[in-house]
Amino acid sequence: MTVEQNVLQQHSQKHQQTLLNQLREVTGTTDVQLLQQALQVSNGDLAEAVAFLTEKNAKVPQQDEATYYQTAQITNDRYISVGSQADTNVIDLTGDDKDDLQRAIALSLEESNRAFRETGITDEEQAISRVLEASIAENKASLKRTHTEVWSDSPNPHDRKRQENCPVGLKNVGNTCWFSAVIQSLFNLLEFQRLVLNYSPPARMQDLPRIQKEHRNLPFMQELRHLFSLLVGSKRKYVDPSRAVEILKDAFKSSESQQQDVSEFTHKLLDWLEDAFQIKAEEDREGEKPKNPMVDLFYGRFLAVGVLEGKKFENTEMFGQYPLQVNGFKDLHECLEAAMIEGEIESLHSAENSAKSGQEHWFTELPPVLTFELSRFEFNQTLGRPEKIHNKLEFPSMLYMDRYMDRNRDITRIKREEIRRLKEHLTVLQQRLERYLSYGSGPKRFPLADVLQYAMEFASSKPVCTSPVEDINKTAPPAGTTAHLPPSACTGEQPDTSVPAEGSSSGPQAQQHQRVLIHKPFTQSRVPPDLPMHPAPRHITEEELRVLEGCLHRWRSEVENDTRDLQASISRIHRTIELMYSDKSMMQVPYRLHAVLVHEGQANAGHYWAYIFDPHQQRWMKYNDISVTKSSWEELVRDSFGGYRNASAYCLMYIDDKKPFLIEEEFDKETGQMLSGLDKLPPDLKEYVEADNKLFEREMKEWDALQARKLQQEKLALAAASVAAQPMCTEPCPPDNTAAPQHDPEYMEQQSPTGDSKHLQDDTERAISKAAAEHDEKSPEALLNTAMKVEYTRLLRFAQEDTPPERDYRLQHVIVYLVHNQAPKKIVERTLLMQFADRNLGFDERCKSIMKVARAKLELIEPDEVNMEEYEMWHQDYRKFRDTTVLLLIGLELFLKKSYVEALMYLIYAYQYNKELLAKGPYRGHDEELITHYRRECLLKLNEHAAVLFETGEEIEVNAGLSIMNELVVACIPLLLVDEMEEKDMVAVEDMRNRWCSYLGQEMEPNLQEKLTDFLPKLLDCSTEIKSFHDPPKLPSYSTLELCERYGQVMTSLTLNRTPADGR
Repeated sequence: MTVEQNVLQQHSQKHQQTLLNQLREVTGTTDVQLLQQALQVSNGDLAEAVAFLTEKNAKVPQQDEATYYQTAQITNDRYISVGSQADTNVIDLTGDDKDDLQRAIALSLEESNRAFRETGITDEEQAISRVLEASIAENKASLKRTHTEVWSDSPNPHDRKRQENCPVGLKNVGNTCWFSAVIQSLFNLLEFQRLVLNYSPPARMQDLPRIQKEHRNLPFMQELRHLFSLLVGSKRKYVDPSRAVEILKDAFKSSESQQQDVSEFTHKLLDWLEDAFQIKAEEDREGEKPKNPMVDLFYGRFLAVGVLEGKKFENTEMFGQYPLQVNGFKDLHECLEAAMIEGEIESLHSAENSAKSGQEHWFTELPPVLTFELSRFEFNQTLGRPEKIHNKLEFPSMLYMDRYMDRNRDITRIKREEIRRLKEHLTVLQQRLERYLSYGSGPKRFPLADVLQYAMEFASSKPVCTSPVEDINKTAPPAGTTAHLPPSACTGEQPDTSVPAEGSSSGPQAQQHQRVLIHKPFTQSRVPPDLPMHPAPRHITEEELRVLEGCLHRWRSEVENDTRDLQASISRIHRTIELMYSDKSMMQVPYRLHAVLVHEGQANAGHYWAYIFDPHQQRWMKYNDISVTKSSWEELVRDSFGGYRNASAYCLMYIDDKKPFLIEEEFDKETGQMLSGLDKLPPDLKEYVEADNKLFEREMKEWDALQARKLQQEKLALAAASVAAQPMCTEPCPPDNTAAPQHDPEYMEQQSPTGDSKHLQDDTERAISKAAAEHDEKSPEALLNTAMKVEYTRLLRFAQEDTPPERDYRLQHVIVYLVHNQAPKKIVERTLLMQFADRNLGFDERCKSIMKVARAKLELIEPDEVNMEEYEMWHQDYRKFRDTTVLLLIGLELFLKKSYVEALMYLIYAYQYNKELLAKGPYRGHDEELITHYRRECLLKLNEHAAVLFETGEEIEVNAGLSIMNELVVACIPLLLVDEMEEKDMVAVEDMRNRWCSYLGQEMEPNLQEKLTDFLPKLLDCSTEIKSFHDPPKLPSYSTLELCERYGQVMTSLTLNRTPADGR
């Protein structure tokens, strides 16, 4: 057999098994013979095989749902991803007819070899594409997906600049969060990173067989090198992986923009890399057996030991990603224990032949990087669609693999047998304990110790009378002269007082007296003091009570002791099982958790991100597309174990803790210095990254130049407007070089003496009049100084006053704002001086003279006395504060009118502006909690409205609802996710997502299902990348008085409408 034939056969064997596994997962069918028959009938076409099995299953009576789930929990079918260099094919022991099985495999191998020779496309690649398309076809929605809307970059390149020493993110270019999660996990394996960066394409690349070019693994390898080099040395906060993604998407041979699966992509990625390194290895070592670093890094071997119809066998097999079932297990070790044993294994340990079949797996060689696929999806045949398993599954940060190694086979079997025996004993003890804790034969059960205690309390109660109804009427005459109480009293009914009982007094007075003493529990507010609170025995002697109390005390003590003993024994057994593998000899193969790939969502829609451990900083990092943030083990547990929200781990990557080279940095051989940044790159990649960094630096310079030009144009336009607004006068104007700094901010000087200017003038003139009244003979300069002190004292009193939100004095005057925020004294003085230098200040000679003195003082201020840039910054902040106020009050007014669509953008920009202000100081903006609350409530109202429109099922309403979600809600969700410390925002996002995810389990028209399936990935995308919005709303111009009045009104309305749920 030639080398080429051997390779083809190995590939065919691997792909044949992959076909079976994919078909089993998609259809949920576990009968191997039936799967083989379906593949044989369809000639290896999985789409036809799925159709064949679906049609066949339709003829079989459906299991009820409870039976289905019970079956799903017990079944433990799984497959092994076998590398292309597997020693032997996987042997399936579950088939009954060996000849039929071999014939089916032979036919499939023949078909696989023929297709592989003709097209050069592997069965695996065709299978992945066909399985995805088949599962899509099986879904009622048909899943005709359109290209997902891609998050747009911020126009400001400085927002996209990488912070020092911060890892680089990957841009989501359309349902590619799966790509980002896997690539970042592999990139942070420094040994893998070095292998990729230092890879050089084969010298005889043009002479390679045409089949290799069709695989596109070498072009992909080159793009992966470029991508890794940018992740190492880019100055960008995140980079675009589009070119590498496009090559991968082409390989899936599908025109649909599908949300790919992490395990599928990882398998394909490693397969391509293995092929690429294999080509290079064969070129470098002609005549020798090539060594493939990808195989050494990610592939291991296990020994399959089993019995087939009484005959023992052993086979060595290769594995890459190791699949584990989640359903029915509580932790990773339970999953592994179940995965290592298939079928009946009693015969493995006995010398006698048996007809039973089964096998055990024992690892003979573990890879440095050990990857587990957690199977969290299953196909629900009843509903006809895949479903996600949200069960909680715990996994450790340090995993010891000793118990699964072949060299420990004997001791592990002994320990497993001991654990099995302990668990049997544990089951018996738990059943006994349950009888003590749930005592009784009826539907209601109680702890036996409590039952005995209650009996003791009953026996010890003081007997009151011989009948539970006699003490109701203690004033009745003695026996023989009184009437018997009517039967109605025993049943709780009122006696018929219209007919006297035999022997009773029949007068009205006697009847009234009897009625008064009857206790009426629904009309009387207090139980009569002589009515016993508990039942009591009618007759009990002291001797009886003494004996009974002694017995009950003794029995209760015995029960409590038995319960404690059982609980202690159960705890000891649990502890013994936990410590079974804790001895030093079974802790020699440690694997540390390196990365966790998390999926949030449902089976057919969701989002991926990764938690990766940074060994140098000794902390976990969260890689969520472009966002790379510090995290913690607690956050990882919350999002990865499952059972919380819809998020859970989908893939676990462990690394050999005894091989530090996997995560060790590289050092310069000459200097001994650790290599970092561009120094880690080979010359060609270093040149590539430097060129990209220069492009980015040029983009930032062009942006800065553009902003400088815009700022200059705004200043010129403002100066021109101010000159045009100045009144004509006969007095000489000041020189041009001093005119510009004297222009008041727009909120201090208007074009006419109305609105803000009139309000400001009135305040100024009152201060001047008050100063003149105190010192009538003072010069204009002295009057100016006194007037400024008077005005400053008034404004300072406002700043120091504690006011409710509806009366914010910062809106009335910029000085109050400056004082609140502890602005420098020179800034405050110049601002106050500008107020008195207003050209529109009155028409009497005294005011004019003071205005001239103020303007002269402004001209005399030297540049080094007042930092004009700082002065402008403070006044820009105040302008932004007023703009924020206008945005907030309009947004709140619209919210109160239930115009949520119109209100949203005002509240969004109010929050953004306010956040920028609060970053400079706590009193620069408004109450952040207030704006956050109404922004969140507005989004929740819109989400609810959109959901109601969707539920109508009408085309126009459905489109309107999805338009609201896509254009407003989805676009704003990243704003709520950016600050993960805001728990209420996180809960609101989950509520919105859960509302739409709840539709997945409901019957609906195919067109609605299609729209829903297209929309959900956008809603479930956890990326915190901010999508660019429309321009901020155009703000109307309000005078200070009008602004304060409207703001006060809306805040008063909020106070009246506020509910305790607001939390304020």
